[in-house]
Amino acid sequence: MNLTLRIWRQRSASEEGAMATYEVADISPDMSFLEMLDVLNEELILRGEDPVAFDHDCREGICGACGMVVNGQAHGPERTTTCQLHMRSFRDGDTIDVEPWRAAAFPVVRDLVVDRSAFDRVIQSGGYISVPTGSAPEAHATAVPKEAADYAFEHAECIGCGACVAACPNGSAMLFTSAKVNHLNVLPQGAPERESRVLNMVAAMDDQGFGGCTNTGECATACPKGIPLPSIAAMNREWLRAVRKGGS
Repeated sequence: MNLTLRIWRQRSASEEGAMATYEVADISPDMSFLEMLDVLNEELILRGEDPVAFDHDCREGICGACGMVVNGQAHGPERTTTCQLHMRSFRDGDTIDVEPWRAAAFPVVRDLVVDRSAFDRVIQSGGYISVPTGSAPEAHATAVPKEAADYAFEHAECIGCGACVAACPNGSAMLFTSAKVNHLNVLPQGAPERESRVLNMVAAMDDQGFGGCTNTGECATACPKGIPLPSIAAMNREWLRAVRKGGS
């Protein structure tokens, strides 16, 4: 496959960026999108040019590091992470636009790399459970109903890639935050912080500059792990419950 790539290049957060055009040839349809970018970077290095900076780690669809917008879609045309997007999803001769996540809360660091530490601060505000010190508790000491366990696992699949924010026209982090809240609030181990967790995490989300949710549904469509849209409504119910119980 021979492809034309239009890639966002930005040397630093303080400098203006622009799209740059590159040609790549003899790309195998079995390559992943990141492997294709590796080929481009090797060519750029051989020519004495700066390689394209992009985030990646596991390249197995687990870590959520590889976020980028491909042809206007978060992670590209398939519902998967960018590292698991393969070049067979494109055609020979295609022109592909590659951009970083576009959100006020995710400032560009360099090229396709954005600062997603806002997610970390949301997690730090309440995405944990209190545990007593000492030896590990017996595995069956606290029974968890299967329905609750399945619900918790469904939301625990969130990998924090940020596709939901990038896909949302408002740059909202409601799907991400709801996944973290619902994951823990449904479990008996998460009960002690149930009210404070949702209040603190929603407040932290707002403080980080994420936009408001208008239920367009693009977040759930883009999520590579399939976090469902009703998760947002479930978090809203948790928030209202916490407020009624005396939260602020």
